[in-house]
This record gives sequence, C-alpha cells and structure tokens, in this order.
Amino acid sequence: MKPAMETAAEENTEQSQERKVNSRAEMEIGRYHWMYPGSKNHQYRPVPTLGDRAGPLSSPGCFECCIKCLGGVPYASLVATILCFSGVALFCGCGHVALAGTVAILEQHFSTNTSDHALLSEVIQLMQYVIYGIASFFFLYGIILLAEGFYTTSAVKELHGEFKTTACGRCISGMFVFLTYVLGVAWLGVFGFSAVPVFMFYNIWSTCEVIKSPQTNGTSGVEQICVDVRQYGIIPWNAFPGKICGSALENICNTNEFYMSYHLFIVACAGAGATVIALLIYMMATTYNFAVLKFKSREDCCTKF
Repeated sequence: MKPAMETAAEENTEQSQERKVNSRAEMEIGRYHWMYPGSKNHQYRPVPTLGDRAGPLSSPGCFECCIKCLGGVPYASLVATILCFSGVALFCGCGHVALAGTVAILEQHFSTNTSDHALLSEVIQLMQYVIYGIASFFFLYGIILLAEGFYTTSAVKELHGEFKTTACGRCISGMFVFLTYVLGVAWLGVFGFSAVPVFMFYNIWSTCEVIKSPQTNGTSGVEQICVDVRQYGIIPWNAFPGKICGSALENICNTNEFYMSYHLFIVACAGAGATVIALLIYMMATTYNFAVLKFKSREDCCTKF
C-alpha cells in the first residue's frame, strides 16, 4: 500500500507543477497582450529550421526567367519570318525599279513608236501594282505564321499551364499548312519567272563585252554584232528598230538605266529565292505545329475516357 500511495503523491506533484507552468505561461502571454494591444491578432508561426530556409539561389532569378522565355521562342518560324520579309522586300523593291528602267530602255532604244510597246507598258504597270499587293500580303501572313509558332511551341505551353485545343484551332492550323504549300509552289514559279529578265540582260551584257574585247574592237565586224529583243517576245516583230548593233549597243550597255536594271533584276531574283527558302521552312514549321495540335487533341480525348 505504501508504494502505491507514494506513486499517487508523485503524480499529483507532477500535475501541480504542469498547472503552475501553464498558468505562468498564460500570465506572460496576457501581460504581453496588455502591453501591446495590437499583437492579439498576431498569428504565431513556427520558426523554420536551417534545412527549411530557402537559399538565395533556390528561387528563380532573372537569368532563369530569361532562359525559360528563350526556350519558348519558335526559332524556325522566326528565321523564316526574317528571311521572308527580306526576300519579299528585295523582290518587290528591286523588281519595281528594274521594271521601270526596262520600260525606259525599250522606249529610248528598241521601240521608238509608242503603240508598239503599249501592251508591254500596261503589263509592266499591272505587275507593279501586283508587287504592292504581294508585299502587303506577305507582311501580314508572316506575322500570322510567327504568332502561330509562338502559341504552339511546347515551352510556351509549359509556361502558361494546361494546354487545350479545339476543332477550330486544328482546322486553322491545317489551313495554314495547305496555304503555305500552295504559296511555296507559286513562289517557285515566281522564282523561275524572275530569272527570265536576268537571262535577257545577261545576253545583252555578254554581247557588249564581246564588242569591247580587243579581238573585235575597232574592226569592221563590230557593226555586225547585234541584239534583237523582238526574239524574246516582249515587243512585236513590226517594232522599229527592234535590233541594235555595234557601237550603238555598246552605248546602251554604258547607260545607268541598263546597269541599274541588270543588277536590280539579279537582286530581285535572289530575293525570290530567299522567299522560296523561307516558305520551305514555314512548311516544316506549320506541319510540325499541326502534328502537335493533332497529337494533343488525341491525348486530351484519351485522358477524358
């Protein structure tokens, strides 16, 4: 009986000590609230340990954000857009000026009668207006394809959360694929067509170089070296004079109109080639974007069921 009584006494002593500690702690807290009334609504939070404290390198900084943003750039569409803008600008600007110079050369040297080249002048004027439309269309189309590339890049989808696609979005992406393929085939024709005036001017320039060569310069055979532009079909066969020979042809090659038109046609042809390359890159980019949208749509359907 005695050990049991001693054990009960010890338990009572421990409980009384715990009550004293609790009451003393409550008194301290009450005195603190009385001295600082604004601290009653303060929420006490546990102090984090050294393992829980975040270091200065654990939170994403400016460098990490820049890397993440650069990962969301569609570089293929960006390169294609820059190349497309440059190619279209070269083709339209240089082609417009070169066509005007070609009309001036024909009127002054190969077709003095206005009625002989009236149809050609109308066609060239129409082509100049078409050039304005091509420049405006490709400026808008390049921006649209670049925007589509941004919105279908996987890194951007990870940044902006869950990715969702609709049937309308897939149809628009498929339309861009089809339209880009059609424009690519059309620009292959434009590239081939732009090489025709380069070939014509190159023939005239090479003939002038033959006239300037020491073997033929100053001889009687110079006047027998001629260029007949009627054979190219740009002016009718009854146009006068239509054919220029000898020193008169050499004088044409030395004019600023011929020099500028020849080199501008070369630059315009190079611009058309750059546009073709840009459209090929667009084809690959739009096809990949459409495949991503189609794959994501199937993935969403599988997750629903």
